Amino acid sequence: MSCTVGDVTIEGVDVCPPSWAENPAYQGQDSYFGGAPPLSEAVGYLVVVGFGALFSVFTTIVVFLDKTFSENATITSEHFNTAGRMVKTGLTASVIVSQWTWAATLLQSSNVAWNYGVSGPFWYASGATIQVLLFGVLAISLKDIAPSAHTMCEIVRARWGKGAHLTFLFFAFCANIIVTSMLLLGGAATVEALTGVNYELASFLIPWGVILYTSAGGLKATFMASYLHTMIIFAVLITMITIVYIKVYSSDQIYAFLDQTVSYTEDECKAIYSTDGTIESSFFLDASGGKTMACGPVTGNSQGSYLTMLSADGLMFGIINIVGNFGTVFVDQSYWQSAIAARPSSAAKGYLLGGICWFAIPFSLATSLGLASTALMLPINSGEAGSGLVPPAVADHLLGDAGAALILIMLFMAIVSTGSAESIAVSSLVAYDVYREYINPEATGKQILFISRVVIVCFGIFMGLFSIALNAMGLNLGWVYLFMGVMIGSAVIPLWNMMTWDKASGKGAIIAAWSGLVLALTGWMVAAKIQGGGISVATLGTNEVMLSGNLIAIFSSGFIHYVYSKMNPQNFDFSTLDANIHLVEQDLSGLGAEQQDKDELRRAKRWITRRGYLLTFVLIFVWPLLSIPAQVFTQSYFSFWVLLSVAWGFGAAITISFLPLFESQDEIGRVCSGMLNYILCRQGDAAEQYAEETPAKEVDEPEEPVKDVEDPAEPVKEIEAEPEAEPVATE
Repeated sequence: MSCTVGDVTIEGVDVCPPSWAENPAYQGQDSYFGGAPPLSEAVGYLVVVGFGALFSVFTTIVVFLDKTFSENATITSEHFNTAGRMVKTGLTASVIVSQWTWAATLLQSSNVAWNYGVSGPFWYASGATIQVLLFGVLAISLKDIAPSAHTMCEIVRARWGKGAHLTFLFFAFCANIIVTSMLLLGGAATVEALTGVNYELASFLIPWGVILYTSAGGLKATFMASYLHTMIIFAVLITMITIVYIKVYSSDQIYAFLDQTVSYTEDECKAIYSTDGTIESSFFLDASGGKTMACGPVTGNSQGSYLTMLSADGLMFGIINIVGNFGTVFVDQSYWQSAIAARPSSAAKGYLLGGICWFAIPFSLATSLGLASTALMLPINSGEAGSGLVPPAVADHLLGDAGAALILIMLFMAIVSTGSAESIAVSSLVAYDVYREYINPEATGKQILFISRVVIVCFGIFMGLFSIALNAMGLNLGWVYLFMGVMIGSAVIPLWNMMTWDKASGKGAIIAAWSGLVLALTGWMVAAKIQGGGISVATLGTNEVMLSGNLIAIFSSGFIHYVYSKMNPQNFDFSTLDANIHLVEQDLSGLGAEQQDKDELRRAKRWITRRGYLLTFVLIFVWPLLSIPAQVFTQSYFSFWVLLSVAWGFGAAITISFLPLFESQDEIGRVCSGMLNYILCRQGDAAEQYAEETPAKEVDEPEEPVKDVEDPAEPVKEIEAEPEAEPVATE
């Protein structure tokens, strides 16, 4: 028995790759796409330009209806950047899922499945879920000690002063730029591979889909669009896992195919991946001797199997993922902004639910499409996998043009949802922490609103050009993903300490953040020199080198800040923090007495702290440890693993799609009844108007409360009837 495809017999190979029986043309291909995109350029422009315009129109209409019929007649600068601070649990969770679903979530997660097997999707999902769970603790702390904040850097300024403010403003901008770079690098590469649209043109056009509706409607428009994006992402996710494990194949078939993939010897793999079936014409190994295709035993995995959690490289990726993603959550203004926008009772629950539901996207998607790519032995080379082209390749193989189009739409949803969050985050940082703080301290609401909109447009254009530059430098999605922790990891622990530790020192935070960055970059380059013999994009991008830089960044800064704060504690009074943050306009929505009930906030903090820490412990330690006794999965164990991923995917999709609608039924009913009354020329609303909230300031406060403190080092004066607030110590 031998492997024969057409008139080509593969030398020394008995069993052909499964995909060849479905498409014999795969024999002899050294890449899946091979420069011939499955979709036309017209489809690419339709998705990139058409969907952007569609969402802009849709969001504009929804925002108009909300303003007209739901008592939001005016978009103030406060409302533009905070969405009224009254977003409910379901929508908060949906927005978290949307913001955390990057191009990398969809593309890189399947790449690590292609590389490491079942451990890849798990470590991607768990390593990037715990940050959202733990950020819930900061979210409820923010609601307690700084409810009036617009940005995280405002809180830094209020507690630690100008030096720390400038320091963490730098890291915040780095986080936004890195995240947006990954969106465009992965998005533009996939658009080019699937449709043939020029990479540079795609990088420039993709941001415009974000710019239009974000600049028009602000944070609330972003939230509304994000909910729709999330629904579409989950719809495609459910379609893909159903196709792989229910309609076309089964878990038992995928298990058998994965066993077959690792059973080939190196010579057999060379013959399989050759132009004429002989070892002499093989393209299986690259110039440096590395494998270009998924074939044969997996180096570093138990018994060389894809079906094991005992993977050295998988574990290493997991550690890098955990450390790096702390930076992109804790240092990213968009997550602080979602916490600011959420009502206090929803902040903690929204982050917990959002993290649990988000876990399903990389875990379920990569367990289906990522493992299917290696099981079927599709001719996906390492370059394509590194650029995130595993999901579109598998989808194209299974569903043809329709599959490629679905992945393209799914990817575009991820790009615009996260891109809009990053845009509004950058606009808030520039408007409040640069323009109002250092250029025009007396800025009015209209000026803040204007600056916010201008920055959204400028940032979109800048990022399009920047992603083109990164691509020209040879940096792909996978490289930037691993690098992010090196660059911003040193800011994580100081920011956590700022919100939770009264002794945390401002000077110590500055020293820790900059020292951690310098040490991380130095260690990263030294490791590349030692391991690779020189410093280049390739030597800097290996797992071991990236791991060293990531670990140095987060742990060195944490150690420095702890030691300095112990030696020179600040002894800060958190009750004075909010007084040092002033509103531009007296829009007190979400700042009422009910929303600032200290007892309720303390209960919410206990609730999220216990559950956040428990789930983190389960995902990082308990689950992997329980998988160790299995070593290489049996067929029944793998079936259970797949069942878990499918059930989690369906459960998350149902929850994230219907909970926001259920919670917002009153608002939806009010808008619909208002529209009906307008059509029928009736006066008034069908639903009762909301009762006005009592501002949670002092009881004897005047009608127009004054809350204007420029410098945390100066005493706070509210009104004459009230005593002066204690000065806030600033280091």
